[in-house]
Amino acid sequence: MSHQKVAMLTAGGLAPCLSSAVGGLIERYSDIAPYTEIIAYRSGYAGLLTGDSIAITPAIREKASLLHKFGGSPIGNSRVKLTNRADAEKRGLVKPGEDPLKVAAEQLTKDGITILHTIGGDDTNTTAADLAAYLKNNGYDLTVVGLPKTVDNDVKPIRQTLGAWTAAEYGAAFFDNISNEQSAAPRTLIIHEVMGRNCGWLTAATARAYLARIKPIEYVEGMLMNPELKTIDGVYLPEMAFDLEAESARLKEVMDTNGSVSLFVSEGACLNAIVAEREAAGAEIARDAFGHVKLDTINVGNWFAKQFADLLGAERAMVQKSGYYARSAPANGDDLRLIHSMVDLAVESALDGVSGVTGHDVERNGQLRTIEFDRIKGGGHFDLSTPWFATVMEEIGQQFSAAD
Repeated sequence: MSHQKVAMLTAGGLAPCLSSAVGGLIERYSDIAPYTEIIAYRSGYAGLLTGDSIAITPAIREKASLLHKFGGSPIGNSRVKLTNRADAEKRGLVKPGEDPLKVAAEQLTKDGITILHTIGGDDTNTTAADLAAYLKNNGYDLTVVGLPKTVDNDVKPIRQTLGAWTAAEYGAAFFDNISNEQSAAPRTLIIHEVMGRNCGWLTAATARAYLARIKPIEYVEGMLMNPELKTIDGVYLPEMAFDLEAESARLKEVMDTNGSVSLFVSEGACLNAIVAEREAAGAEIARDAFGHVKLDTINVGNWFAKQFADLLGAERAMVQKSGYYARSAPANGDDLRLIHSMVDLAVESALDGVSGVTGHDVERNGQLRTIEFDRIKGGGHFDLSTPWFATVMEEIGQQFSAAD
């Protein structure tokens, strides 16, 4: 085997797998190719463009297993699109007139990198694909193997992205405490806003995890802390359509009966309608380097609160977001098993010179394989016909239909 020099980077938003994936890659190379030199670019593609890297020393290798216990990223993240020259210039990552792809290629060449691991979502890995294509077209042989992370679980054709299971578990734990706010005032409306731009998987999975979490609770009969106070009364996803008037009437009845209402809302639910409403009013909508609407400037949860509060006769309405809490958690047992299997395949593929993104390929009977870059797409949608979701909706007594 010829000498290999490996680089890794984490990019995009956080997910509960980044630290573990970095630790896993270091461990795996140390096990099967111990003489392989490894570096990590600090803060994702920003570090690659500026040549800011961390050497993975013997001391780091020795303690790499500790990284499985941490959330966040031990090497830092950023959102950088290598084909967005204007944004890279504006942020001082390249000089005026420079092509970020060329700058990145030259840095990889300078550092002698033969294998690059990108740990991120669809944007991170499609950017990696752009870089790999550029390098190949310019005569530089680089193997790029991505690991798919995103709490949204919306990367096609991958069945399960790293970190999503953990985010659902922590979102459920978050709301277990927040739900007790129902007892702070009569006729309280609580909206739990969950991450998910185009895909409602995380909101649905968080609702499922929460219902499972509260099922064993034993209550004191006759007191206010009762099953009605802890339950969910509505779930709203980007894939769902609903009649505001009909839902308001249903929830008004719940409020009148139980004295409180709890809703789980994806941060991308009704997003297009909200953006259109604001642009029609003359507002300028902030977008990131990839052209995505900056969701933290939209406040979908606040929009839902505004729509429902008066119609339900709520005396108190509050919006609570579990996103940053959930996405910054360390990986749980389910994700750790998934990370280990994907890391092992990523290293094997890299050493064999096979580029792509590791994952269970739903178009290949769910086989765990290194999926071709040109098949990786973002914006996947949650299948509303998923049996466990139907069970969730049946349990909370909500009718739903698919959006057009």
